[in-house]
Formats: sequence, C-alpha cells, structure tokens
Amino acid sequence: MTPPTTPVRTPLPPSALPGLDLSDPATHARHDLSEIWRTLRAEDPVHLHRPAGGGPAFWVVTRFADATEVYRAPDRFTSARGNVLASLLQGGDSASGVMAAVTDGPRHRELRRVLLKAFSPRALTGVVEKVEKAGHDLVAAAVGRPECDFAEDVAGHLPLKAICDLLDVPEQDRAFLLRLTRTALSSDGPDQSPFDVWQARNDILAYFGELATSRRERPGTDAVSVLATAETEGRPLTMDEVVANCYSLILGGDETSRLSMIGAVLAFIEHPAQWRAFKNGEVSVDAAVDEVLRWTTPALHFGRTATADTLLNGVSIASGDIVTVWNASANRDESAFTDPDRFDLGRMPNKHLSFGHGPHYCVGAYLGRAEIAGLLKALREQVDRMELTGRPEPIYSSMLSGFSSLPVRLVA
Repeated sequence: MTPPTTPVRTPLPPSALPGLDLSDPATHARHDLSEIWRTLRAEDPVHLHRPAGGGPAFWVVTRFADATEVYRAPDRFTSARGNVLASLLQGGDSASGVMAAVTDGPRHRELRRVLLKAFSPRALTGVVEKVEKAGHDLVAAAVGRPECDFAEDVAGHLPLKAICDLLDVPEQDRAFLLRLTRTALSSDGPDQSPFDVWQARNDILAYFGELATSRRERPGTDAVSVLATAETEGRPLTMDEVVANCYSLILGGDETSRLSMIGAVLAFIEHPAQWRAFKNGEVSVDAAVDEVLRWTTPALHFGRTATADTLLNGVSIASGDIVTVWNASANRDESAFTDPDRFDLGRMPNKHLSFGHGPHYCVGAYLGRAEIAGLLKALREQVDRMELTGRPEPIYSSMLSGFSSLPVRLVA
C-alpha cells in the first residue's frame, strides 16, 4: 500500500475560528488546529467559545502560563463539577465527591493519598518489569512482517496490560475492558451514539463493582484491594468511591500511554533524523519520553468551573463559568518552549502539561512514563527503521488525541 501523501488532518485557518466547535470530536479528528491555537495564544489567550451542542459558552485557555495558573488554583477553578468538556456541558459529573479526579479540597487529598499507595515506584516494580518484557516480545513479533497495525498489534496491548496487572484484572476479561475503555472516551469513527458511550461507562462501573466486592472479602496486594480496604478519616471508602476510582484508573491508565506510543512511532517516521539520534544513543530515554508526551499531548484539554468571579490574564470570568485548559496549545506555547513546533527528543527542560499540573497532577505519571520508556527501548534495540504502509486513522474525541490505526513496517 502506498503511504499517504496528504496530511491526515487538514490545517484549519484562523478565519475558521468564529464557526469552530471544540466540543465536536470531528473537529479534532479531521483538522490540524495549530494555526488556530497560535492565533488564540497571540491575540485572544482567554477566549470565550460560543455556545455549541445545546450547551453554554465556555472559556478556552491556550497559553502555558495561564494554564498552569488554572491548574494550581482549585479554590478558584474547581474540578468538582467535572474535568472534561463533555460532562461540563451536560451539567456536571455524577462522580463528583467520590472520584479523586473530580473532587477538590480535603476529600481530594485523602483519596489521592490512597491512590498514591498503589502507584508508588516500589509498588510498581513488578508491573514495570512485566510491561517491559511484553513490549520487547510484541515488537519482536512485529519486526520483519510485511505490515502490522502498530496501534492494534503493539500499543493496544501494553498500557492495558500494565494497568490490569496493577488492578489484578483476570486475563480473560482484558480484551472486554479494552473495548469498553476505547468506547468510553473516544471512538474509531464519527457515528458512535451517546448510548454506546453511556453503556460502555456503565459496563466498566458494573465490572469493577463486582471485582471490588470480591476483593473486599478476599483482599490481595493489587490496587483494587488497596482501594477496597482503605480507610480515610477513620472509615472505609464507600463502594461508590472504590468503583469510581477504579473506573478512573482503567481509563487514564490505558488511553494516555497507548496514544502516546502510537504517536511516537508516527513522529519517528516523520522525523527520521530524530529517530537516528535516539537509535544511536545520542539522547536519553527519559528525555525522549517527555518529548513524545509533549509532542503527542494525548489529553487535549481538562475542564474546570470558576468558583467565584475572578480574573485570568486580565479577563473577567464569572462564577459558574466553564473554563477549559487546552494542553494541545499550551504544550506548543512559544513563551514556554524553544522552537515548540520542532520534534526534539533532546529537549531540556521540558515541563509539558501532558499529565496535568498542580493538585490534580496524574497519579499514574510514573507508570505512564515507564510504559512509554519500555516501548522506546524495545524499538531502539530491535528496529532499524520504520515505514508507513497505509493511512493513519485518527480517533474521534473532544478529550483525547491520537490514532486508532497506524499501518507500518518495522525493519530490523
């Protein structure tokens, strides 16, 4: 198959800004918004987005400095009403107060403390070793084949294996969970119904309800058992809290790393000099991981709600307003990154926002970096060059960015 000669996403000019709908998954699947972000950063960095999809207007924050200000100030910009645009536009997140990601204040700190026990480097040692071996074996199986779909055949297995190992999800249930996680936050095409999303999310919750009940009765050392047996302020977590945080872990633990891995291979193909530098050991694995995360920015945005009338970069924001922080723009901010539109595996420093910032900084960041590092090492050890053999297929999501299919040839 002949590799594509036209961009996967069509560049959208700044003139399209008045009609832009950032809440529409098709906007991100079909268009390259680089010029839109560049214009907003320069001219309107705290931009009021028109009402769309029957929901209210919302603020779009595009500069790095403003993004970090929002992330660091949960007293002014709370996650408690939801942390993604889709749920905020629908009136809020039903998991508020029970899921750490959509809880603030003392309760958030208590839930986060419990989660960090399961995600400490010591607790993850065995998980990381297993995922590194799995990455080595999956790459070895793909090398030399006429074609493989890197998204399905390699990246589709690794992060889910790691998070399922951490949660001790039975092997026979993992393919089922992968299908559910992909449906819950994104889709492979534009025609997925809201019912499909609702059903997938409820199926995940139901699954972990059963698993958590059994672990509460017969606990092990896995993350589900940690949550099911934890106490905060002298009382056990409720089953709603256990299940909601398992749901958050399985979604966050799979999507971010998987999409970064897929995007890394495409970036290596599109920037062969950077691949040779990495292959030859001219840049460290750790630096390469951070640049992959910055470059791919798998979580396009996070959402907040203003708790009172406030100012952000001189712009008046009213109490109750929805505020969205667009990592996809902040990670390319010229004031924060030198030559930000260059894929530079040796970039130092590299304080990207792909894992968020502030009190809600991703609890799984250590594991996510380790997963990506394991894959990059497997590629460096076993692959000489990578070739695109077909058209990459982007996912449809207003929250996530990446590809559901990446046909490639890996040559030893």
